[in-house]
Amino acid sequence: MDLRIFTEPQQGADYDTLLTVARATEELGFDAFFRSDHYLGMGSTDGLPGPTDAWITLAGLARETKRIRLGTLMTAGTFRLPGVLAIQVAQVDRMSGGRVELGLGAGWFEEEHKAYGIPFPKERFGRLEEQLAIITGLWETEVGKTFDHDGEYYRLTDSPALPKPAQSRIPVLIGGHGASRTPRLAARYADEFNIPFASVEDSERQFGRVRAAAEAAGRPADDLVYSNALVVCVGRDEAEVARRAAAIGRDVDELRANGLADSPAEVVDKLGRYAAIGSSRVYLQVLDLEDLDHLELISSRVQSQLG
Repeated sequence: MDLRIFTEPQQGADYDTLLTVARATEELGFDAFFRSDHYLGMGSTDGLPGPTDAWITLAGLARETKRIRLGTLMTAGTFRLPGVLAIQVAQVDRMSGGRVELGLGAGWFEEEHKAYGIPFPKERFGRLEEQLAIITGLWETEVGKTFDHDGEYYRLTDSPALPKPAQSRIPVLIGGHGASRTPRLAARYADEFNIPFASVEDSERQFGRVRAAAEAAGRPADDLVYSNALVVCVGRDEAEVARRAAAIGRDVDELRANGLADSPAEVVDKLGRYAAIGSSRVYLQVLDLEDLDHLELISSRVQSQLG
């Protein structure tokens, strides 16, 4: 099972902090560094020093890391026009030497749109479907040919469809809990399906829907990677678990029920239950970005047990 570090910088982190965590991610042997794409803190945080842009951050990290994959869970489709996003992601992929992955979602947090003057349309899912068609279509267009799209929400005419990514195909992640439209969209466009903050039972049910949608679309179900995103809070003993939970303002029992919170052995056991239902990759939501000892513990006592 791959373990990836997943950060939420809108809660309060500048670029230097993210760079420190990304470098630790690489040095400690994790597979990837991912971040959210939000402009407003959530809950009781003051959000200081303020938001960082996801793709500007990843562009910087592309030049300051060597091995780890880099990506978003999830880029909000409301933030950027699809043609512009295709250019940005392709450029960062080239800057990284081909290590980028794009998680793309419809956008959901209305308050951040109001706070920064970003339109928040009602028909976001339909727009997302067109965005995926445009972005993947631009990347797949042969050099020297042009790309056109005449849709309900977007029109592109005689696009040179440049630049091209370094990778022959940038992996696209689609995720969520939707029972019908989301699985169908994943079956058509996704290389990976991710379900955030879900139990083993709910994950198994949603993976089953995606598998069925893939097969209905004439695609082998195992053609997709299936993954989870889960909050993590690991400690060598009960006191350390409690200290880490308090640092992120969460209750230990709640974290145990809804995430990966316990001793390394218990966390390894729970990851095994996710693996048993087909999850081959877990994004560890790390909320205290100053606690690098937490990452070292996960690397040495959890990741090392996963093979």
